Amino acid sequence: MTAMTTTTSSSGAAAEVRTALREAGLNVGVTGDEGHVQLDPLCPSDARQLARLVRSGTKRTLKAARALREICEAHRIDLPELRVRQGRITLGTCRLADAVRLARLLGASSPGPDTPVAHAVRDLLAQAFSTATGGGAVDVSVRQDAPDAVELGAIDARTARRLIGALRF
Repeated sequence: MTAMTTTTSSSGAAAEVRTALREAGLNVGVTGDEGHVQLDPLCPSDARQLARLVRSGTKRTLKAARALREICEAHRIDLPELRVRQGRITLGTCRLADAVRLARLLGASSPGPDTPVAHAVRDLLAQAFSTATGGGAVDVSVRQDAPDAVELGAIDARTARRLIGALRF
């Protein structure tokens, strides 16, 4: 395991950020305490460089999220919570009608009559997603507080690109 995957304390996270910034040529003070990491004020040139580094580091994921949003909109699939978070693409809440449309576009049949609708859609979408993306997985859960919606989990950029490819055909 790397330090990035094992560091959970604020001081450890601050040290990790400090090292990464130093390796990038940015001399920025970083402290960590009480569950937070604090950056010292940045000069404008360092701030711009940090912004460029963040953008370049997330470019592929941001590009995949944008393309996925566009293709879903073209198919009239509403994923209003689709966003990049912690390096992954979170799909978010999806109305059942949109989830059914997505499952059908990925090759699923209609839900069976003996299964509660939300549960059937959840199962169909999870299976169709895996098949269409060559083994990629997305968590699909039934929302207890909203029986007309399912909650879709997060996927990585590679799985998103495979999903985009499946939706194009």
